[in-house]
Amino acid sequence: MRIDIISAVPDLITSTFGHSILKRAIQNNLAEVNLINLRDYSTSKQKQIDDYAFGGGAGMVLMIEPIAACINQLKSERHYDEIIYMSPDGELLNQKLCNQFSLLKNIIILAGHYKGVDERVRQHFITREISVGDYVLSGGEIPAALLSDAIIRLIPGVLNDETSALSDSFQDNLLAPPVYTRPADYNGWEVPPILLSGHGANIDKWRHEQSLERTKQRRPDLLK
Repeated sequence: MRIDIISAVPDLITSTFGHSILKRAIQNNLAEVNLINLRDYSTSKQKQIDDYAFGGGAGMVLMIEPIAACINQLKSERHYDEIIYMSPDGELLNQKLCNQFSLLKNIIILAGHYKGVDERVRQHFITREISVGDYVLSGGEIPAALLSDAIIRLIPGVLNDETSALSDSFQDNLLAPPVYTRPADYNGWEVPPILLSGHGANIDKWRHEQSLERTKQRRPDLLK
């Protein structure tokens, strides 16, 4: 999978892809991530990429010209399955969407900044708008990194144990069950005996029951 992230401030997320699971995925050629500086596509001497909004109002807006130039160049080199804009008023990201995106080959993620992007970008270039929650951040860089992480970890071969992703929260509309590790007894706080029994079927049953109970208590909306 190839992910091209277009950003006004790509340095904000450089370190995201230099460590742990994402780093290994890139080194093993399971994923390719390219951070593209939008200023490289500005035609002004000052590398300007934003301007005041028509009609007035606070905040600057990312201009259409550098974004269009960047996307058009990328599209001339390969086909993209999705061109995603990270926006607080987009479709709310969930595990189902991440599963779908992980099956794609090439995607572009546009990270908004300042007051957002010229609306014509959204009308003529963007195929999907994604939100990471009902709140506003300084820019779309962190959401772009979040989406990339959620997608890449699902690619076969990225995780050492590929069944790990299948037991994550939300995969079956349930929250993950509680997990424990050594020591089995800490200050009198003991691990549930079932997990030490070695009986796989009973452990699976217990975990499912715990997932169901935790979901009922914390996210009953998922059960609807």
